[in-house]
Amino acid sequence: MIDMQSIHRIYRTEHVETHALSEFSLKIEPGEFVSVMGPSGSGKTTFLNIAGLLDTFDHGTYLLDGEDVSRLSDREMSRIRNGKIGFIFQGFNLIPDLDVFDNVDVPLRYRGMASKQRKEAIERALDVVGLTSRIRHHPSQLSGGQQQRVAVARALVGTPGLILADEPTGNLDSAMANEIMDMLEKINDLGTTVVIVTHDAELANRTQRQIYVLDGKLIDIDSHEQHTPLYTPAESREAANA
Repeated sequence: MIDMQSIHRIYRTEHVETHALSEFSLKIEPGEFVSVMGPSGSGKTTFLNIAGLLDTFDHGTYLLDGEDVSRLSDREMSRIRNGKIGFIFQGFNLIPDLDVFDNVDVPLRYRGMASKQRKEAIERALDVVGLTSRIRHHPSQLSGGQQQRVAVARALVGTPGLILADEPTGNLDSAMANEIMDMLEKINDLGTTVVIVTHDAELANRTQRQIYVLDGKLIDIDSHEQHTPLYTPAESREAANA
């Protein structure tokens, strides 16, 4: 799903040159559930932004689902983002004036889908996260955990092959954080590739593979010495619990 080779991302100001990523190479196979860890400023968010086509890079190559996306126009990147990638953010990023239904509807509107198709997709996504009874509530009427469930539904509604989550449990208590992880595991079990950035080692241990980033470089991969898992994510969790 993600194949990055020798990625460099350099941010320049008049006096300072910052190498956010340097010789960064990584493969994530379809169907994996991967966590990305590292200290603040290590390059985790830069990696996630490049993976999600929210940022460009200076050198290297990036294949997303087999397609070379290294040098695309803004329009082409927007098309691929909308069709292949779902995003979940720490701050929920819901539109306060829209109810739950309309917040989840936002990415579908850019696809030009018929209203009936959108309605069916939204109801399916809200059913997955257990929020069908809150469909006409506004964000201010929801708890933090419920708002993040809406964000998960919004990421899921377009049936993306890849979900990228930046500290998706950072604003939640431990009980709500575990509920969000339960949902991400459920989504992953259905075949969606999930990549999360987190500072929480306990949550990271629930993922199939852990990636560590320091000073813009990949320093360790807990991959059981291979990229392709011996089991599906669901089978791996069953084996771990046996």
